[in-house]
Amino acid sequence: RQLCNSPVLMKDGDFANESVKLDFIDEIMEEVAPNHKILLFSSYTSMLKLIADRIGKCGIGYVYLDGKMNQEQRQSAVGTFQNDDVCRVFLISLKAGGTGLNLTAADYVYILDPWWNPAAEAQAIDRCYRIGQDKHVMAYKIVCRDSVEERILELQEGKKRVAEAIILHETNLMKSMSKEELLKLFE
Repeated sequence: RQLCNSPVLMKDGDFANESVKLDFIDEIMEEVAPNHKILLFSSYTSMLKLIADRIGKCGIGYVYLDGKMNQEQRQSAVGTFQNDDVCRVFLISLKAGGTGLNLTAADYVYILDPWWNPAAEAQAIDRCYRIGQDKHVMAYKIVCRDSVEERILELQEGKKRVAEAIILHETNLMKSMSKEELLKLFE
């Protein structure tokens, strides 16, 4: 998964600083950032730091959040992103940004590396679907073709199908229960 993001993230070896995903981030900064606020999620703080270097060189304002930040630092980053028009990008660790954030200033969300659990990604995307959101939100997953990332998407789809089957089964179960049986569930 790290190799899909950037070969530089690999600990063994001296790799060139070339990355399709980082090149795509450059395109996003050029085409999307001037008119939109963006959330960029990654499972790897090392990837977020590479991105921070890239967008910093472009002169685009950003804030950063990872799991090592305390509550005051988190609130400061959120406040800056929400209220400062110069701040166009919020770089967020997927695990640190999954809960407790209200980021309605964003209207673009990018998941840079798919996670095994589709619910974790959904929670991240939901950061900008909050009360007060008045913009249409676009959410994207950036996936390397013919890689482990495509296999992760297949696993996610399988998990969704299983969850939907369970919910469908439970719905049918509820329809088949009598009123008395249903009321006993709440005793």
